[in-house]
Amino acid sequence: MTRTRHSLSTEMTLLVTPELSNFGGNMHGGELLKLLDKVAFTCSVRYSRRHTVTLSVNEVLFKQPIHIGELLYVQASVNYTGRTSMEIGIRVVAEDLKTGKVLHTNTSYFTMVAVDDDGNPTPVPTHTPETEDEKRRWKEAVARRKRSAEDTA
Repeated sequence: MTRTRHSLSTEMTLLVTPELSNFGGNMHGGELLKLLDKVAFTCSVRYSRRHTVTLSVNEVLFKQPIHIGELLYVQASVNYTGRTSMEIGIRVVAEDLKTGKVLHTNTSYFTMVAVDDDGNPTPVPTHTPETEDEKRRWKEAVARRKRSAEDTA
């Protein structure tokens, strides 16, 4: 199966509307997590061409609130591949459509596992980082995996 550089990443946009808000008038954190899970799923399936499930959310950093009426740009990439799993890094940027101001609001890392038709883990293609950015992301993903393993030991 042919993999292109394009299949390593996924981008989505979403207009933040009132039904996504919390009592403070900003985007509800749960709604954002739901969106991030969809993006991680899409990115991991595009790469592996297998059904995937969320194994863990290793980190979600809420840097800035997301306001109703802002346009979200969500960028996801395959940072690392194991035998059956992939780390998907996600960056969220919000644009105030009135002012044009753009802010990086969130960063997160999802571990997705490819599964076969019976729900059993199945191998994924190995990602070999080529660009400097891909090599940096791979190295950072390995460090996160190491910290996570140390925390559970």
